[in-house]
Amino acid sequence: MVCIAIFAILIIHNYWFLYIPYLVWVYFDWQTPEKGGRSCHWIRSWMVWRYFNNYFPIRLIKTWDLDPKRNYIFGFHPHGAMTIGAFGNFGTNHSDFKKLFPGFTPYLHITTLLFLCPFFRDILMTTGLVSVSKRSISSVMSREGGGNISIIVIGGAKELFYAYPGNSTLFIRQRRGFAKLALIHGTHLVPIYSFGENDLFQQVGTSEDSWIFTCQKKLHKFFGFILPLFYGRGVFQYSIGFMPYRKPINTVVGRPIPVQQTLHPTPEQVEELYQTYLEELSKLFEEHKGKYGIPEHQRLVFK
Repeated sequence: MVCIAIFAILIIHNYWFLYIPYLVWVYFDWQTPEKGGRSCHWIRSWMVWRYFNNYFPIRLIKTWDLDPKRNYIFGFHPHGAMTIGAFGNFGTNHSDFKKLFPGFTPYLHITTLLFLCPFFRDILMTTGLVSVSKRSISSVMSREGGGNISIIVIGGAKELFYAYPGNSTLFIRQRRGFAKLALIHGTHLVPIYSFGENDLFQQVGTSEDSWIFTCQKKLHKFFGFILPLFYGRGVFQYSIGFMPYRKPINTVVGRPIPVQQTLHPTPEQVEELYQTYLEELSKLFEEHKGKYGIPEHQRLVFK
């Protein structure tokens, strides 16, 4: 919103010598978010990101070695309120990513809508964020030599409905595109579960019977986005505010699922890989939930 406001002020006050060159730049740079972005090592290494990661803290846990000569698709779950675990681990240089996965470059794919925002689109790309479009993912997975990882938050915006403490519901039943892309490119799939991602904010209107929940679903249906009513802690008090609660985020990277390249996969092949992915994701959750305070009886719920 700040970036949009700044751009609007430039137009209103007719600072054409600023916004016209920028619009020309955007015109020629429009496809960059779908071609691997424009990551900046210096910005990813800013000290503010270290404080950001240590605030919760955010930890990355590896359970399996990966081959740096291959490309991979990481399926990140859950979305949470702001995908903070995904950004902290894959959008900055202050996580253990480079130590745990040497020889790899991460590309965190986010909604294409954010790249429509002037100035903000350029900020996002400096941290290694790129579009989540099919073209964008294919661009990363088609790179020769291996060592590239596409991180996709599978549940997308709809999973915001379930982003509140104690919930382990994933919006994934209607998501099969990632499996199809993995088959087309012969890219191994790796499930990720970020424990604590849903504990950072409380949310108003979480019951599916509430009028707030109904309005949010209609908003998403017509406009493609939702505005969930989140609240956290304040700066100097813990009762209510807009800062996330200081809860640990433990992002566990699971075992890779081997995928044989199939340029024209059938629906049956896509479904088979999709079901295998759900099984591996469930196993990952069950194996590690006890370490991070999840009750033994709690299971993943797929919607």
